[in-house]
Amino acid sequence: MNTSKRAGKAHIDGIEASSGSLLVSTLGSAAVAGAILVFAWLPAEYGIDPTGVGRMLGLTKMGEIKQQLYAEVAAEDIAAAAAGRNTAPVPSADPQLVRRLDSIEKQLASITLMLLADPQARARVPATQSAPASDSASGAEAAAVPVPAPAPSAANAGAEPASAAWRNEVSYTLAPGQGVEVKLVMDEGAVAEFEWTANGSILNHDTHGDGGGQNITYERGRSVPGQQGRLTAAFTGNHGWFWRNRTNEPVTFDLRTRGDYSKLIAP
Repeated sequence: MNTSKRAGKAHIDGIEASSGSLLVSTLGSAAVAGAILVFAWLPAEYGIDPTGVGRMLGLTKMGEIKQQLYAEVAAEDIAAAAAGRNTAPVPSADPQLVRRLDSIEKQLASITLMLLADPQARARVPATQSAPASDSASGAEAAAVPVPAPAPSAANAGAEPASAAWRNEVSYTLAPGQGVEVKLVMDEGAVAEFEWTANGSILNHDTHGDGGGQNITYERGRSVPGQQGRLTAAFTGNHGWFWRNRTNEPVTFDLRTRGDYSKLIAP
């Protein structure tokens, strides 16, 4: 018995750990953690890809989609609070809560459609701005909000010069709950004109940009029947829109663009 204890003690005493080896191990662990952070975690969670490796692995797109969904949920929560609805925090993974939120969204969409279709109903509503309330970006993002362009009158709508023709026109039909994204490849400072319409219905939208490890939100809108204006690129990259149908019926919308961009990226 004593011999076994002495042998075990001798084995333990035989493990030597110098300060140099501990320092090397610590630095090695820190380097591995830093590599995971830069190459995998930041692209997959936030869409931030300073090295470009995340985009090659498909992680950056995953992060951009996550941030887009988070932004949409945050925008809807803020809009709900502004409308006077009580939104006590509850676990977002609760299926019953998700169903209730979808039901509320559909009811609001139905009310908005009713107001758009009934001129007398609109007359009973206090006058507000023609554009729906949206979350404005803070800091430098606020300066890049698309500037609405004046709508042409019915008298001269057909008198546009040929040079002002739209460069790209796309159309999509979104089922209830479905979303779609369209982007323009633009250089920093480039300006593109756009016009989209839900053709009598409404859509939620998020106007944003990304590229070169940068991300920006220009504007978010909820229950919007359409919009036209100019989009100025805050940096070189992809800039455009994400739409989602929160109504009970399919929605067909049309997008037209022209201006200073090299390519339109669409599904």
